[in-house]
Amino acid sequence: MKKRIFTFFSIILIAITCIIFLNMGEKEAGFREVKENVYRKIDTIEKPSVMLDVEVTGKNAILLDKDTGRILFSKNGEEKIYPASTTKIMTALIALENGNLNDYITVGNEVALKLEGESTAYLIEGQVLTLEELLSGLLLQSGNDAARTIAIHTAKMVGKNENFSNEEALSYFAGLMNKKAAEIGANDTHFVNPSGLHDPNHYTTALDMTLITKEAMKKEQFQQLVSRETYSDEKVTYHNTNRLLKQNDPFYFEGANGIKTGFTTEAGRCLISSVSRDGKNLLSFVFHSTGEGIYSDTIALFNAGLGLNQ
Repeated sequence: MKKRIFTFFSIILIAITCIIFLNMGEKEAGFREVKENVYRKIDTIEKPSVMLDVEVTGKNAILLDKDTGRILFSKNGEEKIYPASTTKIMTALIALENGNLNDYITVGNEVALKLEGESTAYLIEGQVLTLEELLSGLLLQSGNDAARTIAIHTAKMVGKNENFSNEEALSYFAGLMNKKAAEIGANDTHFVNPSGLHDPNHYTTALDMTLITKEAMKKEQFQQLVSRETYSDEKVTYHNTNRLLKQNDPFYFEGANGIKTGFTTEAGRCLISSVSRDGKNLLSFVFHSTGEGIYSDTIALFNAGLGLNQ
């Protein structure tokens, strides 16, 4: 009888032991699977498709082959950043999708929203300008006043409500920006204004900005606007803040054709650039760098990308 009892408990103990080891195996297998998924994510998103040996001072940077969509270099590409005036790329994209360059727009009392020290296109209330003129003030001169005028006009038109207050129109336009960001897969981006003035809830990533910029660059009108060193007519004159385009500047880069500078205290110096040379089309994204660093970083990235045998 004792022998039977001993045998019975031995069988139970062996069964329990087997169950424990099986569960441990499943947990370990699950852990391996999670780790492999993490590494796959890093391989396909964080790590560049081609490892370029480039030193950049900017905290966040990406070099993208515009034609193939391949990331050639990435440094903290998915880290949350503040975009400053590179925000205006999205502002211009929304405006171009909903308007025409020859549309006439009357500058309203939103000019009173101007903050001391912010970048400006020197708009005057009652002034009548074309969308092209306003976009030049937005993208070249980086005028926050141009951003607000464009946003309010576009919001009233798309929302079909001329009675929007300035605050309502700017909020509505921010909604259009966020909707567009979601449509193109920029899921780590949230905008609250059309200019890039600092707000803790106004953020993006370098990777998301590649998606936004690529979308904007699909529009020939946008490409033409950002490639100009100067825009001038009988009413306005605007000079591009991007030193890569200025032939007499130490940072001039042959083949550079855009795109947008940015700066706030919180965002640091930012520069999104494009170059077309030797049959290659590259986009560079440098964030949270210095005044000269955004250009030296960009030039280093461009030189590495243009010298790459693909």
